[in-house]
Amino acid sequence: MIEEIRIASLGVIDESVLELGPGLNVVTGETGAGKTMLVTALGLLLGARADAGAVRSGAKAARVEGIVTVADPTSAVALQTDELGGVVEDGSLVLARQLSAEGRSRAFLGGASVPISALQGVADHLVAVHGQSDQHRLLQAEAQRAAVDGFAGAAVAELRTRYAELYRRLKEVESELAEVVGAARERAREADVLRLGLAEIEAVEPQPGEDQRLATEESRLGFADTLRTAAELAREALSAEQDQPDALGAVAAARRALESVREHDEEAGRLADRVAELSYLLSDVAADVAAYATAVDTDPARLAVVSDRRAALTALTRKYGETIDEVLAWSASSAQRLLSLDNSETRAEELRSERAELRSALAATGSDLSRARAEAGDRLAAAVSEELTALAMPHAEVRIALTRTPDPDGLEVDGETWRFTAHGLDQIEILLAANTGAEPRPLNKGASGGELSRVMLAIEVVLAGTSPVPTFVFDEVDAGVGGKAAVEIGRRLAALAASAQVLVVTHLPQVAAFADRHVVVQKSSDGRVTTSGLEVLDDEGRVRELSRMLAGLEESETAMAHAQELLDVAQQARQARPRR
Repeated sequence: MIEEIRIASLGVIDESVLELGPGLNVVTGETGAGKTMLVTALGLLLGARADAGAVRSGAKAARVEGIVTVADPTSAVALQTDELGGVVEDGSLVLARQLSAEGRSRAFLGGASVPISALQGVADHLVAVHGQSDQHRLLQAEAQRAAVDGFAGAAVAELRTRYAELYRRLKEVESELAEVVGAARERAREADVLRLGLAEIEAVEPQPGEDQRLATEESRLGFADTLRTAAELAREALSAEQDQPDALGAVAAARRALESVREHDEEAGRLADRVAELSYLLSDVAADVAAYATAVDTDPARLAVVSDRRAALTALTRKYGETIDEVLAWSASSAQRLLSLDNSETRAEELRSERAELRSALAATGSDLSRARAEAGDRLAAAVSEELTALAMPHAEVRIALTRTPDPDGLEVDGETWRFTAHGLDQIEILLAANTGAEPRPLNKGASGGELSRVMLAIEVVLAGTSPVPTFVFDEVDAGVGGKAAVEIGRRLAALAASAQVLVVTHLPQVAAFADRHVVVQKSSDGRVTTSGLEVLDDEGRVRELSRMLAGLEESETAMAHAQELLDVAQQARQARPRR
């Protein structure tokens, strides 16, 4: 429930506080006084799009704050607030919206700065707003379908969810099937290219790392003479075959010199041992170099084989990868892709089978959804017709028509094929027969402005009984209505207020008379600036305001008497209604 709305620098309102209570809260005032600005303020609190033109002239920014009762700490609103960093204090939640004259907008929830969308998410659980624009909305097929589905409740909601999931999957399958079937030529061309590449690689049979090993071998074979010459020169330098100076001879001479003085100095002995070790190492290296020189062999035939093999591998790396390892990786992935392409027809058959199963399941679910909607539509039509009787349309009858359109490509239900959409098999339309014997006609053809207002109000009253939202706002939904019908509208709003908080902006005294709390928007001007304020009326003030609304005369005895009579009738109705 909304406890309070504070408004600053919004439109004609400089600074005002609207205190609301349970039951029916009515706002009245002269034309242009700023009644609709209250609804605008509430819309800002609930995340509506901001218009910088709504900022009061000369002000830097407009600000709206609202205090909402959130008694249950486990409710969706309380949990969302906590997730966003806000706080619910003592069962009350503060919402705020600030709009600068430059168009910048900021939102706050429980003291935390939040995105505008956060207010919108919370609004769905707090308030349902109905305005004059809803009359035009009600003429739309989507709104009429939503009215039936909303009235039906969980039974239809579950079927709609299941139907939507099947519909989504069917569209995915049909899209993939079209791709598989429609791109057959491109896939065949791709498969041919892959087969040629795989055949070329298979003919060469490359091995992992082979290109690097062959490069090393080719280099060695190509420089065999140079390598052997170098090895022989190294061997001669280490250990000459003839009586020529060499490294081993020089080391042996050094060792003999040190050994000859070992007995005179221990250090000389240690150096002699180290030189001995060096001579052993030189002997081993000399033997290895000699073996290497012998092993190096010029083999023109092997060189030719290696060169040819490298040329074949190079042909592969030019097309399929920088190295043979990359070529082999391409081969593995291409084989998998080719397998997928070759199995495309199998995949197409699988998709066709799944499509048939989905269409069958969708037809069954759509048929169940239609039956549930038809049953809910009959109940809704009866409830709205009963409400219209209370709204001074005793001979009016509302019907909910569910129709289907034949379509050879549609879903088969009961031996016939029907067009289907993401919402089901049916087109839903609300029909109205305003008088006895009249043919039910669509609302946009069979209802006057006043009748349409009452039909919309009746639907909203019926739907409100099934809604968990604690507060309902009606912005002049009684436009175009007067007389006895206006009294009955006030009576129905008062009945709705027995189970929810209701805020009504109205110009009808017959509606205002039923208020539990009556607020008047008063306009004043100093000749330069017009300002509006809010005042909660006492019983005497209500009589004066109702007389103004009835006759435009606050002190007319006749109007005052009529106003008092309206209040007495409304008082009796309020006392008779059940309380929450």
